[in-house]
Amino acid sequence: MDQKLETFLTLCKTMHYGRAAELLHLSQPAVSKHIQALEAQYGVRLFTYQARRLQKTREGDILEQYAFSLRYNEEMLLARLHEKSKTLLRIGATKSIGDYILLPEIRRFLAKPDQQLHFLVDNTAHLLAKLEDGELDFVVLEGLFDKQRYDFFLLREEPYLGICAAGHPFAGKQIPIPDLFSERLILREEGSGTRKILERELTQSGYHVSAFSDCACISSFKLLKELVRENCGISFVYEAVVKDDPRFGRFFCPPLTGAHELNVVYLKNTDAGHWAHQFLER
Repeated sequence: MDQKLETFLTLCKTMHYGRAAELLHLSQPAVSKHIQALEAQYGVRLFTYQARRLQKTREGDILEQYAFSLRYNEEMLLARLHEKSKTLLRIGATKSIGDYILLPEIRRFLAKPDQQLHFLVDNTAHLLAKLEDGELDFVVLEGLFDKQRYDFFLLREEPYLGICAAGHPFAGKQIPIPDLFSERLILREEGSGTRKILERELTQSGYHVSAFSDCACISSFKLLKELVRENCGISFVYEAVVKDDPRFGRFFCPPLTGAHELNVVYLKNTDAGHWAHQFLER
């Protein structure tokens, strides 16, 4: 890809001319010249300053999305030109989906001859960053994402519910939101799609996670589930995480609980959607 566009993408990532220059092993004036050349070529401003902070313009956002797709397509072209006997698919999935939902699709894919798979489980924020860096072909997310920035299709809707220890007073009931706050909330780390959904629904109902008597932040589903099972707190997860496990009670708390989308997400104007449909056999 054109070096000016590589410079542009690096500046979009760092939003700092000095840090971009370091990463690219260029001088800061050279970075500035690349950006100025792109602005002259397209006849638009790509960046501006607001209160001394570098900001992308609307046109800069448009070019960034184009450049992501261009870089990905060039990498795919090189792979096709030097095609090997095995097909490599690079997939990312959030923890709920990667650990509890996609096993049948992975097993089916690997059963076919000449298939290679790189499968990354991480939170939504990290996966989208790797998608934009061209390190993944597509990602499967349960969290919120910018639907104007990417192409996507719906995998399925999955119930999102509250969980507690099997003998907890909440088990099997519908609980008003204020009644939750006497409990310790066990939630996922920042950047997790599961956590963002809970925080969004709380905010829209006029509350915040700080309303709970205590909060514990746990990035491991295994540990989170063990703590809930041992009655150390309550949590909110997708049904697949605790499906058919009698050690957990389930409770409902509209609008915090309900069905949410699981989406397959990929860069615009690429063939990644084709590979995603093939992987999922859709």
